[in-house]
Amino acid sequence: MRRLVLSVLLASCIVSTTAFAADLKIGYVEMQRALNGSEAGKEAKEQLAARLKKYQDEINGKQDELKKLKDELEKQGAFLNETTRAAKEKDYQQRLKEFQRFTKDAQDELQQKDQEFTRKILEGLEKIIQEYGRKNGYTFIFVQNESMLYANEKVDLTDEVLKLFNESRKK
Repeated sequence: MRRLVLSVLLASCIVSTTAFAADLKIGYVEMQRALNGSEAGKEAKEQLAARLKKYQDEINGKQDELKKLKDELEKQGAFLNETTRAAKEKDYQQRLKEFQRFTKDAQDELQQKDQEFTRKILEGLEKIIQEYGRKNGYTFIFVQNESMLYANEKVDLTDEVLKLFNESRKK
């Protein structure tokens, strides 16, 4: 009797799983491609590149100043009295610290801006994906990543989502 109950239970699980699987509609989105291919992503890259260039120009100017100070200190160091040489070395060390702080702050700001842009774009993409999934009867829409061993290109929704995302930004 116990075996009969287990067999019936197992059979009903198999039948319900098969019926459930027939109703599954699955897709995936390559988020990195969507980020890079979106108009918002391209604009963000342009803004970051402009900021990077601005910082790089400032960094180059400060590096030139530091190099001049160091060269001057090395050339004149032997001819300067102890107090003057110590003052110039202290000035050089202070400017070097300021330069290092500036470059670190610039890197931090660029990284923060990149994360901010990425977060905003991802939030917009997620809304579009959820809406698309509901409208088109999807059971699951996954983010493609390295843990996906295989995914048929037919269920790649990236281009459709990207198109909808870019259109939604124009409105």
